[in-house]
Amino acid sequence: MANLFDYLAWRGDVPFSADPFNEVDNLLLCELAYADLAGIVPAEGEEAPIRAVWQQYFALHDRQELIALGSPTGNAPLLLDEMAAGARYRDTLVTRYINEIDKNKDCQMSAVTYLLPDGTAFVAYKGTDGTVVGWKEDFDLSYAEETEGQRRAVAYLNDAAAAVSRPLRVGGHSKGGHFAVYASALCDAAAQDRILQVYSNDGPGFRDAFIASPGYQRILPRVISLVPDMSMIGMLLRSESPRRVVKSSAYGIAQHDGFTWQMVRNRFMPAALSSASVFLDQVLDGWLAQMDDESRRSMTDTVFSLLESTGEDTFRAMGSQKWKTAEAILSAVQSLPKEKQKELRHLAGRLLQSGGQAVASYFPTNAGESKEE
Repeated sequence: MANLFDYLAWRGDVPFSADPFNEVDNLLLCELAYADLAGIVPAEGEEAPIRAVWQQYFALHDRQELIALGSPTGNAPLLLDEMAAGARYRDTLVTRYINEIDKNKDCQMSAVTYLLPDGTAFVAYKGTDGTVVGWKEDFDLSYAEETEGQRRAVAYLNDAAAAVSRPLRVGGHSKGGHFAVYASALCDAAAQDRILQVYSNDGPGFRDAFIASPGYQRILPRVISLVPDMSMIGMLLRSESPRRVVKSSAYGIAQHDGFTWQMVRNRFMPAALSSASVFLDQVLDGWLAQMDDESRRSMTDTVFSLLESTGEDTFRAMGSQKWKTAEAILSAVQSLPKEKQKELRHLAGRLLQSGGQAVASYFPTNAGESKEE
């Protein structure tokens, strides 16, 4: 089995003129978007050759520390080694890197634009980082008409399209995939007309109102949705784009990491959606269906107020002080108004109820009996 690093080692010397842009190239560029390019790639104007990006990045960052971080934050910059050397990517220019985190507006949005040797531009949106505000915005997607991150994603695509005259591809991993589809649906008509494909790599779906919007319906034929066989994130909310299932070398939620996706030459290995993924999708869909937008908002605000009570901005920091984090959250729960404590218990009960209903519909009623009998 092969992963993104193997792909670069085996096919990094094959130019786009011999093997056109493919789905693996999409994932590779979306994963590279996780690299912190602040101070290396300008937010607008100048275009940095990828070899210069590689040299400057590793002048500022220790390779062993990156490896110790793990995926995707640690692995993403390591892609630059082969990309800067091989014929496929070495003439790529990188531009318009932004990384915006606004706690006051529940916003985490980061993007970068690649000018590829084949004459196209690829706009890549970064997925959720390890910040609490980044994850809160993920929950906001389930009830908000538009989050601040979504709005900024649209503005970024419009600006990037105005700055280059090339045909466009747009993509992202996780929440970045959601942003890619959202921005492509709502960008200026002139920009949308130039979009060749939109890639959502295990990105969550959308609210019903957005699915029905004219912009989404126009871009839908160009959307390519990829999910691993035990997808969890990519099965959330609705999507009318058929989800193509790919093989992963990991298990469970770890399959969300694109570096575990398996490929043969220039295509992902196909797979079937696992029963666990289908079951979880039924549970969460059933749970969310029981809540209106205000209930979802209230749940999100309450849960994240508990996380913010720890005083930490990232989940990594919380994880390094597990007992302190647990103590802070327990204390915050006990200090909540009685009605909020009751609401949390009620929502937890609904989740268990939804799980029970999914079990009842998924498994035979009696041993030895099929659901059809």
